[in-house]
Amino acid sequence: MKLRAVGIMLACMSWGAMAQAAELTVVASQGNLPGINALAVAFAQVSGHKVTVVQDTGKELELRLANGPADLVAGGPEAIEGFAKQGRIVAGTATPYMLAGLGVSVRAGAPKPDISTVDAYIKTLMDAKSIGYSRGCSGQHAAQGIAELGLAPQLKPKIQLTGGGSGPVTFFLARGDFELGIQQTNIMVGAPGTDYVGPVPGFLNKPCPNSVAILAVSKQQQAARAMLRFMVSADAAPVLRKVHEEPAKK
Repeated sequence: MKLRAVGIMLACMSWGAMAQAAELTVVASQGNLPGINALAVAFAQVSGHKVTVVQDTGKELELRLANGPADLVAGGPEAIEGFAKQGRIVAGTATPYMLAGLGVSVRAGAPKPDISTVDAYIKTLMDAKSIGYSRGCSGQHAAQGIAELGLAPQLKPKIQLTGGGSGPVTFFLARGDFELGIQQTNIMVGAPGTDYVGPVPGFLNKPCPNSVAILAVSKQQQAARAMLRFMVSADAAPVLRKVHEEPAKK
């Protein structure tokens, strides 16, 4: 019991637990929500800080980044770089923290096609009546894989693009807009109205990188730095893997 108590005390010291707990707000993009939500719970447990995760877009996002409350932001590298150029983040804090691989889903109850090999995946793409993916990173990587297979001309009439803040690919898949959906696995698994088939096979599975940074508007930067350290630590790896994400490569 004494050893366990010492372990808990050291963990709290390492992750920035204070006499008075801070309240952190993390702004996360759609593709970051599964991992950020899981990490927020884990970090809160070891640090004593309260962590709230929000997904704002458009004017709401602009207002939050300008006025808060907001302490960290998680998104794709390009988005984080854009915030840096605008002076929205603390210099030197942008840090890669996770990779999200691509997966395939079908509408709930539909037969699950074989995508276990590259050849099987090719056949599934060719047999599908319609295929949906986003305009974001996962869609770009799905399209890149299709192009590498030499299938872009044949599949072009079947492709439907989603995006623009209107919801994940699984939302449109569930309502029957297309037969086969491709997006980040962390978003697809367990999505209502859909069944996850499996990961895109082999070299075609090009994961989407994601980063986290401390926001300039943060009033809790010490606690925010502690959470950032936690997010890239060995303790975060199993948390990320539970939601189908991988730690960023160092």
